Amino acid sequence: MTELQLHKLLKGVQKPGRYTGGELNSVVKNKDEVDVRFAFCFPDTYEIGMSHLGMKILYALLNDMDGVWCERVFAPWVDMEQNLRREGMGVYALESLDDIAQFDIIGFTLQYELCYTNMLHMLDLSGIPLYSKDRHSLHNLVVAGGPCTCNAEPFADFVDVAFLGEGEEQMVQFVQLYKEYKANGADKQSFLKAAAQIRGVYVPSLYTVSYHPDGTVEAVTAESGAPLPIQKYIIQDLDTAFYPKDFVVPYIEVVHDRAVEEVFRGCIRGCRFCQAGMIYRPVREKSWETVSKQAKCLCDATGYEEISLSSLSTSDYSQLEPLLNDMLEWTQKDQVNISLPSLRIDTFSPELLEKISRVRKSGLTFAPEAGSQRMRDVINKNLDEDVILQSCETAFRGGHCNVKLYFMLGLPTETLEDIEAIGQLGQKIVDRFYAMPDKPKGRGVQVSISLATFVPKPHTPFQWMAQDKLQTIRDKQRHLVESLTTRKISVSWHESQTSVLEAVFARGDRRLSKVLYRAHELGCKFDSWHECFDMHKWKQAFADCGLSIEFYANRERSYEEVLPWDHLDYGITKGFLKRENERAKAAQTTKNCREQCAGCGANRLLRGGTCFENC
Repeated sequence: MTELQLHKLLKGVQKPGRYTGGELNSVVKNKDEVDVRFAFCFPDTYEIGMSHLGMKILYALLNDMDGVWCERVFAPWVDMEQNLRREGMGVYALESLDDIAQFDIIGFTLQYELCYTNMLHMLDLSGIPLYSKDRHSLHNLVVAGGPCTCNAEPFADFVDVAFLGEGEEQMVQFVQLYKEYKANGADKQSFLKAAAQIRGVYVPSLYTVSYHPDGTVEAVTAESGAPLPIQKYIIQDLDTAFYPKDFVVPYIEVVHDRAVEEVFRGCIRGCRFCQAGMIYRPVREKSWETVSKQAKCLCDATGYEEISLSSLSTSDYSQLEPLLNDMLEWTQKDQVNISLPSLRIDTFSPELLEKISRVRKSGLTFAPEAGSQRMRDVINKNLDEDVILQSCETAFRGGHCNVKLYFMLGLPTETLEDIEAIGQLGQKIVDRFYAMPDKPKGRGVQVSISLATFVPKPHTPFQWMAQDKLQTIRDKQRHLVESLTTRKISVSWHESQTSVLEAVFARGDRRLSKVLYRAHELGCKFDSWHECFDMHKWKQAFADCGLSIEFYANRERSYEEVLPWDHLDYGITKGFLKRENERAKAAQTTKNCREQCAGCGANRLLRGGTCFENC
């Protein structure tokens, strides 16, 4: 595409900065001097994709390889799509402005289930066949990574390869192999058979799925020497792992417009609903010296005035105190704010508050997840009400009068009393504020409650549980609002229908590929955006394909059933997940990993690691 064509495309587009490229630290190479061109596609808008850390890491990693050029691609919004279709043009990469059809490898990062139709949408816009079986050449190899590949079955018919686990080393091996096979003029099938031998590389076409008459999976069979099960790839040492020295700095505001430094991977807590806390095990930390050095380098290279310390639970980082002490020496001097976006409420202290507020105050968000103690025990939150109230009081004493609380609705064994307890906890926080003798004068308190609908996810103790039906979810939302007695508490929630669809594709099997295809034909795209989501079209797609939403979302599954993702090994043993599911039903908690090993099995993935007791 020429600059003139680009200017013509951008006429009438709401946010042209999404589509121009040329940002600080973006990488431009001579395409005639590279061997492999990689289109890194984020199937959502620029503002969301440019906030994603994984994309930043792999973009820098691939461009650091000799003979490889990785470019960024984002899903065009509705207005830009209309212009592309009018001009007969496809989705293009920001660095070269070339259509993705010109690339060797087209890679998608799949962060959430409702972006699947956007993957099809982007391929279709560029005239690339959607089904893997219809792409016969090694050119335009479609690959996918991200947390959604822990159950890649719903989109298995469309991708040639799915990457399980962490990609820094795995991706280098894969691209080097592709480079060799391309240079030798090899065919696609021989390459895929060879690639399947790389740890964590799943080639769906090398596996056959059979079904029982009732629609459940009977078996998954490997072909052509492909491994079974397929084990995820993990990085052994984060201190020596690749990490970018700079980030591409966007021209327009994005969702998380700041530098991001990863402090550790995994989680010690074991919340039973949390997929990330399971699939990213085992816990591996960077040293505080590495974190501080990398964070300083990023801020210097990008000019950002905020650095976010990223993990699933940053306050669980064992070296947080020396890290913050070291970082404050240069962040205060450079007027850089330190953001801790993933705080555990039970590790929140006056000392921590003082440190993170020293440059400027940031909003405080906590996640009790459930209102009653029984429900918090069911999900293994290991959090007492007294601790929640005391932590909120600590925030109030530190000058914060607005607190946001995240809860989940529709959790297994939940009752209406548990729903009411959410509002009651909010009321107790309000009362605690006004009971303080030294509360801030002339200021009121505001407690914001945000509700997410529970979605049973693969590789978690709740993977067998049913999701509440849509009407039940709405009744519970209404019941909570009606139980509130003060305007000091506000309640918001996500659209319930999208949560139902998320549950379908989170636990779906390979037959859902035809539903995705039919939904795409009906015009489904940007399904996580309320202005684009259309449940009527989705219901039609399921009906046309002879499949049931309720079969996937609202059906409890037995321990004996073969689950669609059982052949994808993320380190967590099924025995551990069953034990945790039974403990949930009995409202029994399990200690966190630093207090006592629960025998989940993930440590066997480490070099020299052992599988602990009870596995």
